[in-house]
Amino acid sequence: MNLPRVLRRLSGACLLSIALSGAVASAASTGERPMRIVSLNMCTDELVLRLADPSRIASVTWLSQDPRNANMAEAARHIPANHGLAEEVMGFRPDLVVAGAYTTRATVSLLGRVGVDVREFGVPRNLAEMKAQIGEMAKLLGEPARGEALVDGIEQRLQALAARRVEPPLRAIVLRPSGFTVGRGSLVDEILTRAGLVNIAAELGVESYGQIALETVVLGRAEVLILNETPDGPPSLAHEILQHPVIERLGDRLKLVALPSRLWTCAGPSVLDAIELLVRAVDEKR
Repeated sequence: MNLPRVLRRLSGACLLSIALSGAVASAASTGERPMRIVSLNMCTDELVLRLADPSRIASVTWLSQDPRNANMAEAARHIPANHGLAEEVMGFRPDLVVAGAYTTRATVSLLGRVGVDVREFGVPRNLAEMKAQIGEMAKLLGEPARGEALVDGIEQRLQALAARRVEPPLRAIVLRPSGFTVGRGSLVDEILTRAGLVNIAAELGVESYGQIALETVVLGRAEVLILNETPDGPPSLAHEILQHPVIERLGDRLKLVALPSRLWTCAGPSVLDAIELLVRAVDEKR
């Protein structure tokens, strides 16, 4: 007997039974605002928590309750958590489920098969797409005014930060564990540009995410090295590299910036905090 296959069939049958019993109601089908929203992705969690009243949020992911990784942990800890399982979601009797385009794929598929209203959101590649996604989410949640206010606030902060930029821009590179960096065609690339930095990885033709050799920091004439953790945090490959003789020889020429990954993992208002932090680092370097 193929036990995994049997379990999948039983799970699907159970979900179908619940759906047919009237547990699933789509807010979109009635034209009403969703009142039992379930989010299955940390980034959709953040937008839902920013845009909807807590009383309308049935569940967010457990990841959003961890302040080390999430920007809305304080708000999220008051909301029931889920682990992305279809059975959990159905138990919340949602009238809207929001999910990421690349996460919880099996659950999204199952929910769609039993008629649950599931809306998927991709990963914005720049600030324009980020603002458009906020507007899309706000409209879906029945909160267009809140969405407009959030986008207006972002635009005002961007203008204020742009006024602080100085020329010529400093040369920078992002270093993540295992030598990964972020190149062009990514939100992080625009974050660096908005902060008054030249992204060396983008210059070298790195598309989105890629690996670099340590020598690139030197040969690329890097002036700012951006780490996605704090220097006094737990050990990581990204920080071990700081002990390398090549880095030590650069001395004061290289400015090290610790940028918490939660500020730029998800596309939302916290991205502006990342830009602000980098702008301050540029000011200190000069």
